[in-house]
Amino acid sequence: MEIGNATHVMEFILIGFAIPWEIEILLFLLFFIILMATIVGNIIIITLIFTDYRLHSPMYFFLFHLSIIEILGTLTVVPKMMQNFLLERKTISFYGCLSQSYFYFLFGTSEYVLLAMMSYDRYIAICYPLRYSIIMSGKVCVYLVVGSWMSGFFSILIPTVMKLGLPYCGPNVINHFFCDSAPLLHLACADISLVEFIDFIISLPILLGSLFLTLISYIYIISTILRIPSATGRQKAFSTCASHFTVVTIGYGTSVFIYVRPSQASSMNLNKIASLFTTAVTPMLNPIIFTFRNQKVQEVFRDSVHKCLGNTK
Repeated sequence: MEIGNATHVMEFILIGFAIPWEIEILLFLLFFIILMATIVGNIIIITLIFTDYRLHSPMYFFLFHLSIIEILGTLTVVPKMMQNFLLERKTISFYGCLSQSYFYFLFGTSEYVLLAMMSYDRYIAICYPLRYSIIMSGKVCVYLVVGSWMSGFFSILIPTVMKLGLPYCGPNVINHFFCDSAPLLHLACADISLVEFIDFIISLPILLGSLFLTLISYIYIISTILRIPSATGRQKAFSTCASHFTVVTIGYGTSVFIYVRPSQASSMNLNKIASLFTTAVTPMLNPIIFTFRNQKVQEVFRDSVHKCLGNTK
């Protein structure tokens, strides 16, 4: 498409990992299994929390929304990546690319803000147990969840609109398996320093700000737990935080590595591997982590399985 004397790109080519076709078929099968496991695992978590009164508490209310985000974030990237494994010409439309980029960062941002809210919930539960039900009321929990979704929606909106307004006149090859921000920006036929700066300025306070809140919460949590006189009490308190702390460590570690840098033009292969981990592997692992590291979820899951097996007899 020509606009004046310039050609406007109508589609992008996603390089992906530039591997032999036979390997791509194997990867398609692998990620099909991962995608199914992610969807089924998170739906199980959502169903258990929704249907069982024992999981009707703020901690599991946050986990309910985290599982929704995991499913939506995975569906934003993985199906298109799998489709491209089977195609010789790996393309995505211009507006499809911008939409994928927007929703990927919307769900990603919302997830990290939600993880920070979950750490705050654990802080109140352990440091102020007698006031927990008052501080973490149903209304407060709803506000925190809505805030996490809105932070993702509005923080990503401005950079996306700016990217949409940039001229893309070729080349149209993105050195990634999805429309990540940095490789997409470097295809623009204009000065992108302002957009890169806005991207960096927004990602810095949201990602590092939520990480800082999480770290502060866990500093107080650990110091409080260490003052518990009995070993049984300390172990029980640690067990309520173990799954969340594991998810936070994996999630923040990879995202800080990928995005919180002023320039991301180098080390794209490392970025692609880290992005693959956050978009496909982590959403599959999170239900497993929260199930196997949480006794109450295990109990509800076992009871649900026994109930289902009993009804089939």
